[in-house]
Amino acid sequence: MRIGSYESSESSNVGTAVTFLLIGLGAGALAGLLLAPKSGKLLRRDLKRGYDDAVDTVGDWADEAKDRVREAGDKVRDVASRSADLAADLGNDLRDAVREKAEPLRRAINRS
Repeated sequence: MRIGSYESSESSNVGTAVTFLLIGLGAGALAGLLLAPKSGKLLRRDLKRGYDDAVDTVGDWADEAKDRVREAGDKVRDVASRSADLAADLGNDLRDAVREKAEPLRRAINRS
């Protein structure tokens, strides 16, 4: 461990560069749309289509995520149910084994 001056890691520089690249691409795309030689009506229609497509895509992702969560919940409930059944069976087996081992002792005590 070094004591003294601070040295930034290379990964943070790469992350910052990628962030600014994405911001620049978004700003450039927006400027291109706004400055394109289209009428306002066509531009608004294109923007609305893009927005609707984005909303549909996010909705599809959300539905898929809900389905996956529902499936995971079903699997968890199934495993919990099987575990409860196994625990009950194990408890019954253990009780029977204890009774079986304790019965000779009980008989011996009763004879005394």
